[in-house]
Amino acid sequence: MSDSLNPFLRYRDRLDSYEAVRRGEMTDERFVEIVSGLDAAVARVEGHGFVETPIVDGSVLAAEAGLDVDLVIKAEPHNVGGSHKARHLMGVAIQMLVDEDLGAQPAERLSIASCGNAAMGAGVIARALDRPLDVFVPVWADEVVVSRLDELGASITRCERREGESGDPCYLRFSESVAAGSSAFSVQGSDTPATFDGGRTLGWELLDQAGHLDALYIQVGGGALATAVSRAMPDARLHPVQAEGCAPLRRAWDLLAPDFDFETAAANPTDYMFPWESPDSFATGILDDITYDWLPLLQRTRESGGEPIVASEWAIVRAYDMAHEFTDVPVCATGAAGFGGLLEAPPSERERVGVLFTGIDRAAE
Repeated sequence: MSDSLNPFLRYRDRLDSYEAVRRGEMTDERFVEIVSGLDAAVARVEGHGFVETPIVDGSVLAAEAGLDVDLVIKAEPHNVGGSHKARHLMGVAIQMLVDEDLGAQPAERLSIASCGNAAMGAGVIARALDRPLDVFVPVWADEVVVSRLDELGASITRCERREGESGDPCYLRFSESVAAGSSAFSVQGSDTPATFDGGRTLGWELLDQAGHLDALYIQVGGGALATAVSRAMPDARLHPVQAEGCAPLRRAWDLLAPDFDFETAAANPTDYMFPWESPDSFATGILDDITYDWLPLLQRTRESGGEPIVASEWAIVRAYDMAHEFTDVPVCATGAAGFGGLLEAPPSERERVGVLFTGIDRAAE
């Protein structure tokens, strides 16, 4: 580990993309050159590159919420693209550039499905890469996001639900794009495995900043964030959090209980994970019909001794309101949803607990 504030340089020897250096196929100097060059390009697009993001003392927030916990908040809203999502995509981009440097065919066109923050992160990184990007968004996508994506030169497709079609229409159109030859540039590990690599930098950073945590309460849409952070902090009990209006992960957990036969689940995935009907919540960014990375996420949850939490809409809204009243973090409803899970199901005894305040509240900008 180096003393660089750029997490992709600081933790480079832990990254999967650094395997080329470990195998002797690339020098450390060349790897640093690739990462530094891309980060400089990101800074030209965004105004800043990747640096360590802060932790916030959550003692006042916890006390006001009546929680007997030592609360640590990792604040990501001022990261590249306004959320943690760009971390995932920076990891994907680094792996892509390393592969291309070693002779792989360059990815000529990139694709992502997103309702907001992931698209923003992808837009910035794709522009820094100087690669065309197709973004598939819902019809209700935030106009602030759509406008910024247009400025970044992304090609935007608004996706309506089609009669007789099951699943997220944005993801379905994204899948069609990839099948037609575009490269998946997503934050779902099921489509883009390198997305975990960048996401783990958040966990390593949090561990260095906060030290030991007993538990993590992390909001879940597609599942890559909670999976990646938990892999980086294996000693913390993991509680993935979804809203009551869209909770396919908890449903899969309940279907797997009590035996939790993950081999059978992997062989028959649609018996356990299938689209949620009519997703709805104030936390719109976690309304994925399917938790795409559900299997590794539930395995990590089980290994850590945790379980998924379904937060009531009351808890989701209260988490957002209290975050704005009792912290200075400009977090959106989706980004505060993990705290909603803590409100819904706090630990039975005093513990040191971490939550992630991830996306910026664009409506308040």
